[in-house]
Amino acid sequence: MPRVASIPAPVSLGEAFWVWLRIAALSFGGPAGQIAVMHRILVDEKRWIGEHRFLHALNYCMLLPGPEAQQLATYIGWLMHKTRGGLVAGGLFVLPGAIAIMALSWIYALYGHVGIISGLFFGLKCAVLAVVLQAVIRIGSRSLKNTVMRSLAAAAFVLIFFFNVPFPLIVLAAGVIGFFGGRAGVAAFQVGGGHGAASGKIVADADTLLGEVLPAHANPTIGQSLRQALVWLVLWLAPVAALFVLMGEGSVFTQIATFFSKMAVVTFGGAYAVLAYVAQQAVEHYHWLSAREMLDGLGMAETTPGPLIMVLQFVGFMGAFRNPGMLSPLLAGTLGGLLATWVTFIPCFLWIFLGAPFIERMRGNKALSGALSAITAAVVGVVLNLAIWFAIHTIFRVVQPFSAGPIHFDLPQLASVDLWALAISAVAIVAMFRMKVGIFTTLGGASAAGIALHFAGVLA
Repeated sequence: MPRVASIPAPVSLGEAFWVWLRIAALSFGGPAGQIAVMHRILVDEKRWIGEHRFLHALNYCMLLPGPEAQQLATYIGWLMHKTRGGLVAGGLFVLPGAIAIMALSWIYALYGHVGIISGLFFGLKCAVLAVVLQAVIRIGSRSLKNTVMRSLAAAAFVLIFFFNVPFPLIVLAAGVIGFFGGRAGVAAFQVGGGHGAASGKIVADADTLLGEVLPAHANPTIGQSLRQALVWLVLWLAPVAALFVLMGEGSVFTQIATFFSKMAVVTFGGAYAVLAYVAQQAVEHYHWLSAREMLDGLGMAETTPGPLIMVLQFVGFMGAFRNPGMLSPLLAGTLGGLLATWVTFIPCFLWIFLGAPFIERMRGNKALSGALSAITAAVVGVVLNLAIWFAIHTIFRVVQPFSAGPIHFDLPQLASVDLWALAISAVAIVAMFRMKVGIFTTLGGASAAGIALHFAGVLA
Protein backbone atom coordinates (compact mmCIF):
# COMPACT_ATOMS: atom_id res chain seq x y z
CA MET A 1 0.00 0.00 0.00
CA PRO A 2 1.45 3.40 -0.94
CA ARG A 3 2.63 5.68 1.83
CA VAL A 4 1.01 9.05 2.48
CA ALA A 5 3.24 11.80 1.09
CA SER A 6 3.68 13.88 4.24
CA ILE A 7 3.23 13.58 7.98
CA PRO A 8 0.98 16.21 9.59
CA ALA A 9 2.66 19.08 11.41
CA PRO A 10 2.70 19.06 15.23
CA VAL A 11 -0.54 20.21 16.86
CA SER A 12 -0.65 22.38 19.99
CA LEU A 13 -3.05 21.65 22.85
CA GLY A 14 -4.91 24.84 21.96
CA GLU A 15 -5.44 23.64 18.38
CA ALA A 16 -6.45 20.20 19.62
CA PHE A 17 -9.02 21.79 21.96
CA TRP A 18 -11.17 22.93 19.03
CA VAL A 19 -10.99 19.53 17.35
CA TRP A 20 -12.03 17.75 20.55
CA LEU A 21 -14.85 20.27 20.99
CA ARG A 22 -16.03 19.49 17.45
CA ILE A 23 -15.95 15.76 18.21
CA ALA A 24 -17.92 16.34 21.42
CA ALA A 25 -20.59 18.35 19.59
CA LEU A 26 -20.99 15.52 17.04
CA SER A 27 -20.97 12.64 19.56
CA PHE A 28 -24.52 11.42 19.00
CA GLY A 29 -25.74 7.92 18.26
CA GLY A 30 -24.20 5.89 21.08
CA PRO A 31 -20.67 4.44 21.18
CA ALA A 32 -20.74 3.09 17.62
CA GLY A 33 -21.55 6.51 16.17
CA GLN A 34 -19.16 8.32 18.52
CA ILE A 35 -16.25 6.05 17.67
CA ALA A 36 -17.02 6.39 13.96
CA VAL A 37 -16.90 10.20 14.30
CA MET A 38 -13.56 10.02 16.13
CA HIS A 39 -12.15 7.67 13.51
CA ARG A 40 -13.25 9.89 10.63
CA ILE A 41 -11.80 13.05 12.17
CA LEU A 42 -8.68 11.78 13.94
CA VAL A 43 -7.59 9.04 11.52
CA ASP A 44 -8.96 9.88 8.08
CA GLU A 45 -9.16 13.67 8.21
CA LYS A 46 -6.45 14.89 10.63
CA ARG A 47 -4.18 11.82 10.53
CA TRP A 48 -3.19 12.32 14.14
CA ILE A 49 -3.24 8.55 14.77
CA GLY A 50 -3.06 5.53 12.49
CA GLU A 51 -5.59 2.75 11.96
CA HIS A 52 -3.72 0.06 13.86
CA ARG A 53 -2.97 2.23 16.87
CA PHE A 54 -6.56 3.55 16.96
CA LEU A 55 -8.00 0.03 17.00
CA HIS A 56 -5.45 -1.10 19.59
CA ALA A 57 -6.53 1.72 21.90
CA LEU A 58 -10.21 1.00 21.24
CA ASN A 59 -9.96 -2.72 21.92
CA TYR A 60 -8.26 -2.21 25.25
CA CYS A 61 -10.65 0.58 26.25
CA MET A 62 -13.35 -2.05 25.69
CA LEU A 63 -11.70 -4.11 28.43
CA LEU A 64 -11.99 -1.26 30.94
CA PRO A 65 -15.08 -0.39 32.96
CA GLY A 66 -16.82 2.77 31.81
CA PRO A 67 -17.84 4.31 28.47
CA GLU A 68 -15.31 3.15 25.90
CA ALA A 69 -15.80 6.12 23.54
CA GLN A 70 -15.05 8.69 26.26
CA GLN A 71 -12.06 6.66 27.41
CA LEU A 72 -10.81 6.34 23.84
CA ALA A 73 -10.91 10.12 23.50
CA THR A 74 -9.04 10.45 26.81
CA TYR A 75 -6.48 7.85 25.69
CA ILE A 76 -5.72 9.58 22.38
CA GLY A 77 -5.66 13.01 24.06
CA TRP A 78 -3.16 11.60 26.56
CA LEU A 79 -1.02 10.12 23.79
CA MET A 80 -0.83 13.51 22.09
CA HIS A 81 -0.51 15.98 24.98
CA LYS A 82 0.03 13.96 28.16
CA THR A 83 -2.34 14.36 31.12
CA ARG A 84 -3.57 17.81 30.07
CA GLY A 85 -4.48 16.48 26.65
CA GLY A 86 -6.40 13.58 28.19
CA LEU A 87 -8.30 15.94 30.48
CA VAL A 88 -9.27 18.19 27.59
CA ALA A 89 -10.35 15.33 25.30
CA GLY A 90 -12.17 13.31 27.94
CA GLY A 91 -13.68 16.31 29.71
CA LEU A 92 -15.05 17.90 26.55
CA PHE A 93 -16.52 14.56 25.52
CA VAL A 94 -18.69 14.60 28.66
CA LEU A 95 -19.48 18.32 29.02
CA PRO A 96 -22.15 18.89 26.29
CA GLY A 97 -24.16 15.87 27.40
CA ALA A 98 -23.89 16.80 31.07
CA ILE A 99 -25.26 20.28 30.38
CA ALA A 100 -28.05 18.95 28.14
CA ILE A 101 -29.16 16.21 30.53
CA MET A 102 -29.17 18.62 33.48
CA ALA A 103 -31.37 21.08 31.57
CA LEU A 104 -33.74 18.28 30.51
CA SER A 105 -33.83 16.95 34.08
CA TRP A 106 -35.02 20.36 35.31
CA ILE A 107 -37.69 20.49 32.61
CA TYR A 108 -38.76 16.93 33.37
CA ALA A 109 -38.95 17.52 37.13
CA LEU A 110 -40.94 20.72 36.71
CA TYR A 111 -43.15 19.89 33.74
CA GLY A 112 -42.72 16.17 33.04
CA HIS A 113 -46.27 15.29 34.04
CA VAL A 114 -47.93 18.19 32.29
CA GLY A 115 -49.83 17.45 29.11
CA ILE A 116 -47.61 17.91 26.10
CA ILE A 117 -44.41 16.94 27.98
CA SER A 118 -45.96 13.67 29.12
CA GLY A 119 -47.05 12.96 25.54
CA LEU A 120 -43.57 13.69 24.21
CA PHE A 121 -41.90 11.29 26.66
CA PHE A 122 -44.58 8.64 26.10
CA GLY A 123 -43.64 8.49 22.42
CA LEU A 124 -39.94 8.76 23.13
CA LYS A 125 -39.75 5.78 25.46
CA CYS A 126 -41.74 3.63 23.01
CA ALA A 127 -39.14 4.32 20.32
CA VAL A 128 -36.29 3.57 22.75
CA LEU A 129 -37.31 -0.10 22.57
CA ALA A 130 -36.33 -0.14 18.89
CA VAL A 131 -33.00 1.50 19.72
CA VAL A 132 -32.15 -1.07 22.40
CA LEU A 133 -33.24 -3.95 20.15
CA GLN A 134 -30.97 -2.58 17.43
CA ALA A 135 -28.10 -2.59 19.95
CA VAL A 136 -28.74 -6.29 20.67
CA ILE A 137 -28.56 -7.16 16.98
CA ARG A 138 -25.58 -4.87 16.28
CA ILE A 139 -23.46 -6.26 19.10
CA GLY A 140 -24.60 -9.83 18.48
CA SER A 141 -23.79 -9.77 14.78
CA ARG A 142 -20.22 -8.70 15.60
CA SER A 143 -19.49 -10.94 18.54
CA LEU A 144 -21.53 -14.19 18.32
CA LYS A 145 -19.43 -15.81 15.60
CA ASN A 146 -19.33 -19.32 17.00
CA THR A 147 -21.12 -21.74 19.34
CA VAL A 148 -19.01 -20.79 22.36
CA MET A 149 -19.86 -17.10 22.04
CA ARG A 150 -23.56 -17.84 21.47
CA SER A 151 -23.59 -20.11 24.53
CA LEU A 152 -22.03 -17.39 26.68
CA ALA A 153 -24.68 -14.91 25.51
CA ALA A 154 -27.52 -17.35 26.22
CA ALA A 155 -26.14 -18.19 29.66
CA ALA A 156 -25.77 -14.51 30.53
CA PHE A 157 -29.40 -13.83 29.56
CA VAL A 158 -30.79 -16.76 31.55
CA LEU A 159 -28.72 -15.89 34.64
CA ILE A 160 -29.70 -12.22 34.78
CA PHE A 161 -33.34 -12.50 33.59
CA PHE A 162 -34.53 -15.60 35.41
CA PHE A 163 -32.13 -15.88 38.37
CA ASN A 164 -31.31 -12.22 39.06
CA VAL A 165 -27.56 -12.96 39.11
CA PRO A 166 -25.79 -9.59 39.53
CA PHE A 167 -24.41 -8.12 36.33
CA PRO A 168 -20.87 -7.69 37.79
CA LEU A 169 -20.64 -11.42 38.52
CA ILE A 170 -21.73 -12.29 34.98
CA VAL A 171 -19.08 -9.98 33.50
CA LEU A 172 -16.40 -11.30 35.85
CA ALA A 173 -17.20 -14.93 35.05
CA ALA A 174 -17.22 -14.26 31.30
CA GLY A 175 -13.92 -12.38 31.53
CA VAL A 176 -12.26 -15.20 33.46
CA ILE A 177 -13.49 -17.82 30.98
CA GLY A 178 -12.31 -15.74 28.04
CA PHE A 179 -8.97 -14.93 29.67
CA PHE A 180 -8.01 -18.56 30.18
CA GLY A 181 -9.54 -19.63 26.87
CA GLY A 182 -7.52 -16.99 25.06
CA ARG A 183 -4.33 -17.82 26.93
CA ALA A 184 -4.79 -21.48 26.01
CA GLY A 185 -5.04 -20.46 22.35
CA VAL A 186 -8.66 -21.63 21.87
CA ALA A 187 -9.70 -20.26 18.48
CA ALA A 188 -13.27 -19.50 19.60
CA PHE A 189 -12.02 -16.72 21.89
CA GLN A 190 -9.97 -14.93 19.24
CA VAL A 191 -12.86 -13.24 17.44
CA GLY A 192 -11.93 -9.66 18.27
CA GLY A 193 -14.02 -6.87 19.73
CA GLY A 194 -14.81 -3.23 19.51
CA HIS A 195 -17.32 -1.33 17.44
CA GLY A 196 -15.26 -1.27 14.30
CA ALA A 197 -13.74 1.60 12.45
CA ALA A 198 -14.88 3.37 9.40
CA SER A 199 -14.30 1.57 6.16
CA GLY A 200 -12.08 2.86 3.41
CA LYS A 201 -8.37 3.47 2.86
CA ILE A 202 -6.24 2.42 5.83
CA VAL A 203 -4.03 5.13 7.29
CA ALA A 204 -0.68 3.63 8.32
CA ASP A 205 0.64 4.47 11.79
CA ALA A 206 3.96 5.62 10.33
CA ASP A 207 2.22 8.27 8.21
CA THR A 208 0.50 10.02 11.12
CA LEU A 209 1.35 12.67 13.68
CA LEU A 210 1.82 10.14 16.49
CA GLY A 211 3.65 7.67 14.28
CA GLU A 212 4.70 4.30 15.70
CA VAL A 213 7.10 5.47 18.40
CA LEU A 214 6.18 4.98 22.05
CA PRO A 215 6.03 8.49 23.57
CA ALA A 216 8.28 9.33 26.49
CA HIS A 217 5.34 9.78 28.89
CA ALA A 218 4.35 6.16 28.20
CA ASN A 219 7.42 5.12 30.24
CA PRO A 220 6.55 6.44 33.71
CA THR A 221 8.43 5.57 36.88
CA ILE A 222 6.81 3.73 39.75
CA GLY A 223 6.68 7.00 41.66
CA GLN A 224 4.85 8.77 38.83
CA SER A 225 2.32 5.94 38.56
CA LEU A 226 1.69 5.99 42.31
CA ARG A 227 1.17 9.77 42.23
CA GLN A 228 -1.34 9.45 39.40
CA ALA A 229 -3.20 6.74 41.29
CA LEU A 230 -3.23 8.79 44.52
CA VAL A 231 -4.49 11.98 42.87
CA TRP A 232 -7.38 10.33 41.05
CA LEU A 233 -8.32 8.05 43.94
CA VAL A 234 -8.55 11.09 46.22
CA LEU A 235 -10.63 13.02 43.68
CA TRP A 236 -12.94 10.03 43.34
CA LEU A 237 -13.25 8.64 46.86
CA ALA A 238 -12.69 11.67 49.12
CA PRO A 239 -16.19 13.09 48.39
CA VAL A 240 -17.71 9.64 49.01
CA ALA A 241 -15.92 9.32 52.36
CA ALA A 242 -16.91 12.88 53.31
CA LEU A 243 -20.59 12.11 52.64
CA PHE A 244 -20.38 9.01 54.82
CA VAL A 245 -18.90 11.00 57.70
CA LEU A 246 -21.09 14.11 57.41
CA MET A 247 -24.44 12.67 56.30
CA GLY A 248 -24.39 8.97 57.18
CA GLU A 249 -25.07 5.94 55.02
CA GLY A 250 -28.84 6.60 55.00
CA SER A 251 -28.51 9.87 53.08
CA VAL A 252 -29.60 9.80 49.45
CA PHE A 253 -26.37 11.59 48.52
CA THR A 254 -24.27 8.92 50.23
CA GLN A 255 -26.29 6.22 48.47
CA ILE A 256 -25.83 7.93 45.09
CA ALA A 257 -22.09 8.31 45.65
CA THR A 258 -21.55 4.70 46.72
CA PHE A 259 -23.89 3.09 44.18
CA PHE A 260 -22.51 4.90 41.15
CA SER A 261 -18.94 4.44 42.40
CA LYS A 262 -19.62 0.71 42.28
CA MET A 263 -21.06 1.12 38.80
CA ALA A 264 -17.86 2.86 37.72
CA VAL A 265 -15.94 -0.30 38.60
CA VAL A 266 -18.23 -2.85 36.95
CA THR A 267 -19.55 -1.06 33.84
CA PHE A 268 -17.88 -3.42 31.37
CA GLY A 269 -19.41 -3.81 27.95
CA GLY A 270 -20.91 -0.38 27.45
CA ALA A 271 -23.91 1.52 28.72
CA TYR A 272 -26.63 -0.83 27.46
CA ALA A 273 -25.21 -3.72 29.45
CA VAL A 274 -25.05 -1.91 32.79
CA LEU A 275 -28.35 -0.06 32.40
CA ALA A 276 -30.32 -3.23 33.09
CA TYR A 277 -28.60 -3.54 36.47
CA VAL A 278 -28.88 0.20 37.21
CA ALA A 279 -32.56 0.20 36.29
CA GLN A 280 -33.34 -2.74 38.54
CA GLN A 281 -31.48 -1.24 41.50
CA ALA A 282 -32.64 2.38 41.06
CA VAL A 283 -36.27 1.37 40.46
CA GLU A 284 -36.80 -1.69 42.63
CA HIS A 285 -34.29 -1.25 45.47
CA TYR A 286 -33.76 2.48 46.01
CA HIS A 287 -37.10 3.63 44.50
CA TRP A 288 -35.45 6.76 43.10
CA LEU A 289 -37.65 6.68 40.00
CA SER A 290 -40.14 4.47 38.18
CA ALA A 291 -39.43 2.10 35.31
CA ARG A 292 -41.20 4.46 32.89
CA GLU A 293 -39.11 7.38 34.15
CA MET A 294 -35.99 5.30 33.58
CA LEU A 295 -37.08 4.90 29.97
CA ASP A 296 -37.63 8.65 29.72
CA GLY A 297 -34.09 9.21 30.95
CA LEU A 298 -32.68 6.80 28.40
CA GLY A 299 -34.57 8.67 25.70
CA MET A 300 -32.93 11.91 26.86
CA ALA A 301 -29.47 10.34 26.73
CA GLU A 302 -30.15 8.89 23.25
CA THR A 303 -30.99 12.32 21.84
CA THR A 304 -28.20 14.39 23.41
CA PRO A 305 -24.44 14.39 22.66
CA GLY A 306 -22.02 12.45 24.83
CA PRO A 307 -21.90 8.98 26.36
CA LEU A 308 -25.18 7.12 26.77
CA ILE A 309 -24.15 6.39 30.36
CA MET A 310 -24.93 10.07 31.01
CA VAL A 311 -28.43 8.80 31.81
CA LEU A 312 -26.98 8.09 35.27
CA GLN A 313 -26.98 11.84 35.88
CA PHE A 314 -30.76 11.82 35.35
CA VAL A 315 -31.11 8.90 37.77
CA GLY A 316 -29.05 10.73 40.41
CA PHE A 317 -31.07 13.90 39.82
CA MET A 318 -34.42 12.17 40.29
CA GLY A 319 -33.20 10.25 43.35
CA ALA A 320 -32.14 13.41 45.17
CA PHE A 321 -35.11 15.41 43.84
CA ARG A 322 -37.46 12.87 45.46
CA ASN A 323 -35.47 12.82 48.72
CA PRO A 324 -34.22 16.40 49.18
CA GLY A 325 -33.98 16.45 52.98
CA MET A 326 -33.61 20.06 54.11
CA LEU A 327 -32.68 21.31 50.62
CA SER A 328 -35.05 22.49 47.93
CA PRO A 329 -35.93 19.64 45.54
CA LEU A 330 -34.32 21.30 42.51
CA LEU A 331 -31.10 22.10 44.38
CA ALA A 332 -30.95 18.57 45.79
CA GLY A 333 -31.62 17.12 42.33
CA THR A 334 -28.90 19.24 40.75
CA LEU A 335 -26.37 18.19 43.39
CA GLY A 336 -27.44 14.55 43.09
CA GLY A 337 -27.04 14.61 39.30
CA LEU A 338 -23.62 16.27 39.47
CA LEU A 339 -22.51 13.82 42.16
CA ALA A 340 -23.56 10.84 40.02
CA THR A 341 -21.66 12.30 37.06
CA TRP A 342 -18.54 12.95 39.15
CA VAL A 343 -18.22 9.44 40.60
CA THR A 344 -19.07 7.90 37.20
CA PHE A 345 -16.43 9.69 35.12
CA ILE A 346 -13.55 10.48 37.51
CA PRO A 347 -12.61 6.75 37.60
CA CYS A 348 -12.43 6.79 33.77
CA PHE A 349 -9.51 9.20 33.97
CA LEU A 350 -7.89 6.99 36.62
CA TRP A 351 -8.09 3.91 34.39
CA ILE A 352 -6.53 5.73 31.42
CA PHE A 353 -3.84 7.82 33.11
CA LEU A 354 -2.69 4.93 35.28
CA GLY A 355 -3.15 2.09 32.80
CA ALA A 356 -2.52 3.64 29.36
CA PRO A 357 1.30 3.33 29.55
CA PHE A 358 0.92 -0.39 30.17
CA ILE A 359 -1.89 -0.79 27.63
CA GLU A 360 0.40 0.72 24.97
CA ARG A 361 2.83 -2.15 25.51
CA MET A 362 0.22 -4.93 25.45
CA ARG A 363 -0.51 -5.19 21.75
CA GLY A 364 -1.46 -8.67 20.62
CA ASN A 365 -2.00 -10.17 24.10
CA LYS A 366 -4.11 -13.28 23.44
CA ALA A 367 -5.38 -13.70 27.01
CA LEU A 368 -6.79 -10.17 27.19
CA SER A 369 -8.22 -10.48 23.70
CA GLY A 370 -10.04 -13.62 24.80
CA ALA A 371 -11.41 -11.85 27.87
CA LEU A 372 -12.72 -9.03 25.67
CA SER A 373 -14.41 -11.46 23.30
CA ALA A 374 -16.12 -13.36 26.11
CA ILE A 375 -17.28 -10.19 27.87
CA THR A 376 -18.71 -8.81 24.64
CA ALA A 377 -20.64 -12.07 24.07
CA ALA A 378 -22.05 -12.00 27.60
CA VAL A 379 -23.07 -8.39 27.08
CA VAL A 380 -25.37 -9.48 24.23
CA GLY A 381 -27.37 -11.55 26.72
CA VAL A 382 -27.43 -8.73 29.24
CA VAL A 383 -28.61 -6.18 26.65
CA LEU A 384 -31.33 -8.61 25.52
CA ASN A 385 -32.47 -8.67 29.15
CA LEU A 386 -32.55 -4.88 29.08
CA ALA A 387 -34.67 -4.87 25.91
CA ILE A 388 -37.21 -7.29 27.37
CA TRP A 389 -37.30 -5.42 30.70
CA PHE A 390 -37.97 -2.13 28.90
CA ALA A 391 -40.59 -3.74 26.65
CA ILE A 392 -42.51 -5.21 29.58
CA HIS A 393 -42.60 -1.93 31.48
CA THR A 394 -43.50 0.14 28.42
CA ILE A 395 -46.16 -1.95 26.73
CA PHE A 396 -47.91 -3.26 29.85
CA ARG A 397 -49.49 -1.08 32.52
CA VAL A 398 -49.38 -3.77 35.23
CA VAL A 399 -46.31 -5.92 35.94
CA GLN A 400 -46.07 -8.34 38.87
CA PRO A 401 -43.06 -10.20 40.24
CA PHE A 402 -43.07 -13.97 39.69
CA SER A 403 -41.13 -16.39 41.89
CA ALA A 404 -40.67 -20.15 41.78
CA GLY A 405 -37.74 -21.40 43.81
CA PRO A 406 -34.58 -19.68 42.56
CA ILE A 407 -36.39 -18.23 39.54
CA HIS A 408 -37.50 -14.59 39.78
CA PHE A 409 -38.69 -12.31 36.97
CA ASP A 410 -41.28 -9.66 36.13
CA LEU A 411 -44.49 -11.10 34.66
CA PRO A 412 -46.80 -8.71 32.80
CA GLN A 413 -50.58 -8.96 32.97
CA LEU A 414 -51.65 -9.49 29.37
CA ALA A 415 -54.96 -7.70 29.93
CA SER A 416 -53.07 -4.52 30.87
CA VAL A 417 -51.45 -4.08 27.46
CA ASP A 418 -51.21 -0.46 26.30
CA LEU A 419 -52.23 -0.69 22.65
CA TRP A 420 -50.93 2.78 21.78
CA ALA A 421 -47.53 2.03 23.29
CA LEU A 422 -47.45 -1.28 21.43
CA ALA A 423 -48.37 0.43 18.16
CA ILE A 424 -45.74 3.19 18.41
CA SER A 425 -43.07 0.66 19.41
CA ALA A 426 -43.96 -1.59 16.49
CA VAL A 427 -43.86 1.28 14.00
CA ALA A 428 -40.48 2.41 15.40
CA ILE A 429 -39.06 -1.10 15.02
CA VAL A 430 -40.31 -1.38 11.43
CA ALA A 431 -38.96 2.10 10.63
CA MET A 432 -35.46 1.35 11.92
CA PHE A 433 -35.09 -2.26 10.76
CA ARG A 434 -37.07 -2.46 7.52
CA MET A 435 -37.10 1.12 6.25
CA LYS A 436 -33.62 2.01 7.60
CA VAL A 437 -34.90 5.26 9.12
CA GLY A 438 -32.27 7.01 11.27
CA ILE A 439 -32.40 7.07 15.04
CA PHE A 440 -33.16 10.80 15.35
CA THR A 441 -35.96 10.65 12.77
CA THR A 442 -37.45 7.64 14.55
CA LEU A 443 -37.25 9.23 18.00
CA GLY A 444 -38.62 12.50 16.65
CA GLY A 445 -41.53 10.80 14.90
CA ALA A 446 -42.40 8.75 17.99
CA SER A 447 -42.30 11.88 20.17
CA ALA A 448 -44.59 13.69 17.71
CA ALA A 449 -46.98 10.71 17.85
CA GLY A 450 -47.05 10.93 21.64
CA ILE A 451 -47.83 14.64 21.49
CA ALA A 452 -50.59 14.00 18.94
CA LEU A 453 -52.14 11.37 21.24
CA HIS A 454 -52.12 13.93 24.05
CA PHE A 455 -53.99 16.49 21.99
CA ALA A 456 -56.41 13.79 20.88
CA GLY A 457 -57.20 13.09 24.52
CA VAL A 458 -56.06 9.48 24.29
CA LEU A 459 -53.38 9.59 27.00
CA ALA A 460 -54.53 9.71 30.59
